Amino acid sequence: MRKLVVAVDVGTASARAGVFTAEGELLAKDSQPILMRRDGDVVAEHDSENIWRATCHAVKAAMAEAKARPEEVAGLGFDATCSIVLRDREGQPLTLGMAGDARFDTMVWLDHRAVDEAEALNATGHPVLDFCGGSVSPEMQMPKLMWLKRHRPDLWQVMGHAFDLADFMTWRATGSPARSRSTLTAKWNYLAHEDDGWRQDFLTAAGLDDLLERAGLPTASLPVGAHLGRLTKRAADDLGLTEDCIVSPGIIDAYAGALGALGATVGDAGQSGDLALIGGTSGCIVALSSAPIIARSLWGPFSGALLPDVWLVEGSQSAAGALLDHVVRMHAAGGEPLPALHQRIIERIGMLRKDAPYTLGEGLNILPDFHGNRAPLADPRATGTIAGLTLDTSFDGLCRLYWRACVALALGIRQILETMQASGYPIRTLHAAGGHVRNPLLVELYADVTGLPVRLPTARDAVLLGTAIAAATGAGLHPDLLTAAKAMDQGCVQLSPNLEARPHYERDYRRFLMMQRHRAELGAVG
Repeated sequence: MRKLVVAVDVGTASARAGVFTAEGELLAKDSQPILMRRDGDVVAEHDSENIWRATCHAVKAAMAEAKARPEEVAGLGFDATCSIVLRDREGQPLTLGMAGDARFDTMVWLDHRAVDEAEALNATGHPVLDFCGGSVSPEMQMPKLMWLKRHRPDLWQVMGHAFDLADFMTWRATGSPARSRSTLTAKWNYLAHEDDGWRQDFLTAAGLDDLLERAGLPTASLPVGAHLGRLTKRAADDLGLTEDCIVSPGIIDAYAGALGALGATVGDAGQSGDLALIGGTSGCIVALSSAPIIARSLWGPFSGALLPDVWLVEGSQSAAGALLDHVVRMHAAGGEPLPALHQRIIERIGMLRKDAPYTLGEGLNILPDFHGNRAPLADPRATGTIAGLTLDTSFDGLCRLYWRACVALALGIRQILETMQASGYPIRTLHAAGGHVRNPLLVELYADVTGLPVRLPTARDAVLLGTAIAAATGAGLHPDLLTAAKAMDQGCVQLSPNLEARPHYERDYRRFLMMQRHRAELGAVG
């Protein structure tokens, strides 16, 4: 009897797979690293075949650990970062590099080479932009495709497919070119609430009149939790599953995390003030509403990006975990930011804060926009600032800087939440998920800096759980997403804010806003 589902999460640095029961219990999971080529702080590329191989390895390892048989798996789901995979008309990779290694065919979400293109598209003021906060980001797909057509016409002329990474994974698994509503609405400026989701005059304004043909894009999209197709024989062999396994449409990774974190509350989230906070390489707050709320600088509202007939808005930080990695890597007492080193720093911070829990490193003030500011400033050219540095190169000096970077990230989350609330979204509880739930400093700060209760899912991996919920729905183990979310919810624990901390972080927040003003003033000096 088919009673299990497999969920795959493709992140920035790894592909992870988990085996779940229809009740949401995670039986086993595995993680495999994936390659990323960097060129400075602008270019970032993946090898999609490397991602597929890592995924297959992770699925097989998780299945073996769970002692699960292939014929027990009813459904398979994928979530992924919003990277873009380029293929020719025969489905072969299109190499992005001008020379050298021919493997890299994928522009990673954090690739910022299309800043000029994003600004040019935003300057059109097209009404479609109202449904992505008034402006596109270079992390979205339209600017990246504009860059490709302008700077690599050789690739554009032979391109036959351009996939959001989650859609590439379902295509690689089933052979179907169908696209997910989750990816198209949020990253491709596709208006799922309209009869024709593609606004041709918007594509013309972007210089992409021929995009649908070149990218192999359909006119319709599939909702999260639908039945997309079954595994091909080749994919079933690669993954160690069977051809009867049903594949559901892909999901943006943060939205999968939102589904897993919100769990049984997801159906009421638009009215109850329950928001999802997904932390990883970047940080993302997801809010839902029954009607579209147009807000400047917030990504959305997107129709059906997670639930049918429900609107989703996202407020995000481009560098969250990536900022902490950078702090560790750049400091004289740091090094390669491996989990063990992060843990050592976190433990030392705990000791340093014992007598003065809120004043550690108080002379250091940080703006965390080291890779631009998604929200609420919508400025990909924004840069980070560290004020208060000394000649201290000790390990404790690194710990103070790390702690203040954590504070800065939480202050940025508070500013995003205030922007959401001012736009009309009720905010009462944060449901946290992602890698940040393993960092007790960030979890504590999210509650204390925002003044909101933070609910931590007891599920071992809420992002994978969200994808498993969609896979179980697509495979027919549950009749719809809301039923699946309720049945597979693993419960949570709640962390309340410490009222004693509030005055300290109020002062930090005033300084945070002042630093933003000073940065703008410096930028205005001719």
